[in-house]
Amino acid sequence: MILVVMGVAGSGKTTIARALAEHLGWRYQEGDALHPPANVAKMATGTPLTDNDRWPWLAAIAAVIDGWRAKEASGVVTCSALKRTYRDVLVGARADVRLVHLAGDRALIGARMAARIGHFMPPALLDSQFATLEPPGPDEDAIVVDIGPPPAIIVAGLARQLQAGLLDVP
Repeated sequence: MILVVMGVAGSGKTTIARALAEHLGWRYQEGDALHPPANVAKMATGTPLTDNDRWPWLAAIAAVIDGWRAKEASGVVTCSALKRTYRDVLVGARADVRLVHLAGDRALIGARMAARIGHFMPPALLDSQFATLEPPGPDEDAIVVDIGPPPAIIVAGLARQLQAGLLDVP
C-alpha cells in the first residue's frame, strides 16, 4: 500500500507522513524534495505555482510511487495534491494507493506556518493554497484526518486502523 499524505501547506504533511512511515517500517518520500529548484525559488518569493510548474513535480512523485509499487514496497509520500487533476496523476487507477487528507481550518494552519522556521513556503501563500484546494470527493475514498490532535495521536490512530485492516485498499 502507498499512502499520499495531502493537504495545504502547514497542515502537517511532513510530520505525520514521516512519523507514520517510521512507525510502520514503510518507505518515506518528502514530496517537496522533488520540486525543481525553480519551483522552490518561485514559492520562496511568495509567488504561487501554476499548473505548468506543478506537472513535472507531480510526475516525479508518481515515478517514486510506481517505483515502490514495482518493488511491492509500502510507502508514504507527501504532496499537497490540492486539485483533483493532481491527484489523478498520483493515484489514478492505482488501486493500492490511498489519499490521507490532513484537514484543518485556516486559523490553526496559519498559526502553525507562522511558527515554522526555515521553510521555503511563506505564510503569505496560505490563502492561495486554500483557494486552490479541491477537497477529495467521495469517489476518491480519501482518509480525512482532523489535524487538531497532536501528531502522535493522529499517527497512532492511522497506524491502528491500518494494522487492523480497516484502511485496506478496496
